[in-house]
Amino acid sequence: MKLFPRALLDELTTKAVASPRARAHYNIHTSASDLVQRFFVVANRSSYFRPHRHAVKSELALVVRGRFDVITFDEVGRITARYTVGEGAANIAYETPQGTWHTLIANNDGSAFLEVKEGPYDAATATEFAAWAPAEGQASVPVFLEWARTARLGDVPPAL
Repeated sequence: MKLFPRALLDELTTKAVASPRARAHYNIHTSASDLVQRFFVVANRSSYFRPHRHAVKSELALVVRGRFDVITFDEVGRITARYTVGEGAANIAYETPQGTWHTLIANNDGSAFLEVKEGPYDAATATEFAAWAPAEGQASVPVFLEWARTARLGDVPPAL
């Protein structure tokens, strides 16, 4: 039996504060070869999840603390939908269909979700990052992140 105390989220929040990525995760699965990948992710408001898609697998996430905006895009980066998930929202979880460009925006520091997706994990095929969004660490990331916080349906991202 595996139990996951609330204190785990507090520990991950502390790690996220110290992380350059402003997030931290905890794997429940034991290896990349597991057929089901399960992990907790804690993110702060400054955490950047570069827009991406999963060509052959879907992902399911249950928000367990805080709140996120989940944004979907078309092929050129135009926003196609925006969903609020978590505390104070009508939705507690989301499932992203395979091939859907998406990102997450943490609305609160210490926001957390449990993600479940099909394994095994293969870094070469797991994620395709959007060419129209800056890579992690680029100087334009804060501009993109601020744009994403307030962008509306039909908006396109700022030029890189």
